[in-house]
Amino acid sequence: MIAQKGWYYFVEAAYTANLIKVRSKERGIAVTLMLSECGIYKSLIYDMEKRNKIPSAEVLEKIANYLDCSVDYLIGRTDNPEVNK
Repeated sequence: MIAQKGWYYFVEAAYTANLIKVRSKERGIAVTLMLSECGIYKSLIYDMEKRNKIPSAEVLEKIANYLDCSVDYLIGRTDNPEVNK
């Protein structure tokens, strides 16, 4: 989910982590496999949920491409995974 704070927007890491897990499940893909095949460290989801760490745009793009959805979907800007792909 994107929240507005002052003049900028920020992404809630735990919300994005949940969307990644949901999309992975919908596609029948294990999150750990997806992260491994994308060359992303395996503790990413934990870091997002527990440490509020947001991955870089490059990492989000790799995940979105692998899960066949848009980055906008992963950060909660749209409920439609096909928008802005």
